[in-house]
Amino acid sequence: MKNTISARIADFLKDFPPFSLLEEKHLLTISKEVKVIYMEKGKPVFRKGEKGHEHFYIVNKGAIDLQKIKENGEAETIDKCDEGDIFGLRPLFAKENYLINADTDEESILYAIPISIFKPIAESNSHVGNFLIESFASNTRNPYSPEHRGQLVTDNSIEFKTDSMYELQPVPIVKRIVTVPPETTIRTAATLMSNKKVGSILITENELPTGIVTDMDFRTMVATGRLSIDTPVSEIMTSPVICYSRSITIAQAQLTMMKHNINHICITRDGTPNTKVKGIVSEHDIIVSQANNPSVLMKAINRASSTKKLKKVRNKIMQLLKGYLDHNIPLTHISKIIFELNDATIKRIINRCIEKMETPPPVKFAWLSLGSQGRKEQLLHTDQDNALVFEDVPEEKLEETKEYFLKLSKKVTKRLGIIGYEFCPADMMARNPQYCLSLQEWKEQFSNWIVEPGSDEILLCSIFFDYDISYGDVSLSNELADHIYKEISSYKKFLTLLAASALRNPTPLGFFRQFLVEHDGENKDFFDIKKRAITPLTDAGRVLSLSHQVKNMSNTAERFEKLAQLEPANRELYLACSYSSKALLKFRTKQGLLHKDSGRFINLQDLSKEDKIKLKRCFKSIKDVQELIKFRFEISSFIS
Repeated sequence: MKNTISARIADFLKDFPPFSLLEEKHLLTISKEVKVIYMEKGKPVFRKGEKGHEHFYIVNKGAIDLQKIKENGEAETIDKCDEGDIFGLRPLFAKENYLINADTDEESILYAIPISIFKPIAESNSHVGNFLIESFASNTRNPYSPEHRGQLVTDNSIEFKTDSMYELQPVPIVKRIVTVPPETTIRTAATLMSNKKVGSILITENELPTGIVTDMDFRTMVATGRLSIDTPVSEIMTSPVICYSRSITIAQAQLTMMKHNINHICITRDGTPNTKVKGIVSEHDIIVSQANNPSVLMKAINRASSTKKLKKVRNKIMQLLKGYLDHNIPLTHISKIIFELNDATIKRIINRCIEKMETPPPVKFAWLSLGSQGRKEQLLHTDQDNALVFEDVPEEKLEETKEYFLKLSKKVTKRLGIIGYEFCPADMMARNPQYCLSLQEWKEQFSNWIVEPGSDEILLCSIFFDYDISYGDVSLSNELADHIYKEISSYKKFLTLLAASALRNPTPLGFFRQFLVEHDGENKDFFDIKKRAITPLTDAGRVLSLSHQVKNMSNTAERFEKLAQLEPANRELYLACSYSSKALLKFRTKQGLLHKDSGRFINLQDLSKEDKIKLKRCFKSIKDVQELIKFRFEISSFIS
């Protein structure tokens, strides 16, 4: 009789790595031995110093809080595991006691995977082993602690440099494959390679790879006269072919090539010679791909002599972003790198535009990036939101000075549009005279918004309060920030109205925990992840940070991490909000790269059950923080 429990376990495991990399027979063998564990919220799975268990774990339902114990004995969250996440791998690799705590963050069901059953299977499958090694080395991270920001950590902190992140990207795969049967003559194979302009040719039987021939083989075996050109190509092919799945990283590919003294790797569906070929990886393509290294891209940006060249670099930045996401690099680190590259691009454009002006800037100025770029959350190509503030000048010089900076701003925004940042539909850009102002004019503008706030003024504040200086004199932006906080402290009513505005988008779930989707328009029945999920968290983090007078911090996740320090009683909620803001941004970015758009509108039919569960978990943070805002600022009802 069929074991229905083990079948259900296998059905769950097959959707998550490394189990998705296993053959069905091995998956069923493991599933029959899995122990199902139910745990209430707040219960320990294991503790630091505890002897390693005979199992490692995967979360079936619920969430697990992984904690590092600091020197003062206080537990600090370093990661959260959700449905499909594995943890507790230490006993699989080392006979050591655990170095961290693992507690249930909510009511949870865990699958305990017996190490004695799993280890022999993993050792026979290099792809499973590689996945587990990378998970053990990098999956536990600290998304909260400032001293670990931008790092990956295991049980002990390990610095993760951008150069090593390049090596963890997936390899560049050439899908244009030329194949011939083994009996093909060397003459025919060489002619085919020449006509197709490729450096290698695969020898296949029944569409399965049996060998490979490269340019080098022709030079060493044929051009030297050792073999006739009418000899079957099978006489000079390298066999068996070294195969991997498409998930192989650059580091793995380089090591494999060195180990086997080869310069090509075959990519097949399951990473073995027993399935159809999907592509080829060459040593040359890996060398070329090094242009996607962040430090190389930064140099290319600073050297770019035209907008066209900057656009090419921007395309490489998108490839870099995709590689990081594909390999599950923490969003904290991704955001920092992409922000720096974006910021350098803006600086380069402004510098080049200043060079094209007839005269240098008449006074000091600052270019402010607003919205998602100002929050260091702009990963995809979205609308550009920016403003310009220039040093105060005598009244008689004001129009002349403003005219100069408007002309400069038009040049800058035009070039930003060319490289992929579309114009803001509401024209909230420095080229608009409303947003290209002197310092005193900006102060008066913000004072008007704060002292007499209507719905339009509140909306403008929600955009202009999230700014970051991208170019120019930081003293101007700092003075403007000081003025804003002074005004806010004088007009308490403003924060209440801003808080009410933060509630205008209620929880993304309706009755029966169904996603709230668009009812009409071109995006009918799609889920708006920006309006329904990301914006509510952004708005909440902003108003709470302003109420605490937190300066020089506009990133949503960082705002909530700071709030967790300022309000220990709400620490758990704020850290959950920080985690959710990063998870939602990562989800939107993946959708955007997948569909080559902004990732804002999501077709729920395309999502797996696991993706929907993870999204709904993030939504709980939105509901809870909105309830806190509602009572703290004494707002009687939600604003729709």
